[in-house]
Amino acid sequence: MTAYPGEGVALELERLRRSVDVGFATTRGDLALLLQRADQTDKTLSDHEDRLDALERTRWPLPSLAAVVSCTALAVTLWEAVGR
Repeated sequence: MTAYPGEGVALELERLRRSVDVGFATTRGDLALLLQRADQTDKTLSDHEDRLDALERTRWPLPSLAAVVSCTALAVTLWEAVGR
């Protein structure tokens, strides 16, 4: 038998408190892991954006490419016309 009537309640409250503490610790660990993964994802995304910017700077714009092709076609046409 218990020494006083509230002893069982106190034990249950202590168990509940431990259970809540363990749950909070687990939640904190999960959140820390998610934060680490989000930071890694942000870093990877930033690296990809930098690479994409570098690729976009080095590509030829389509209108410039069209002008070069048309000038080349005109030069070849004139060369063939003069050659005959």
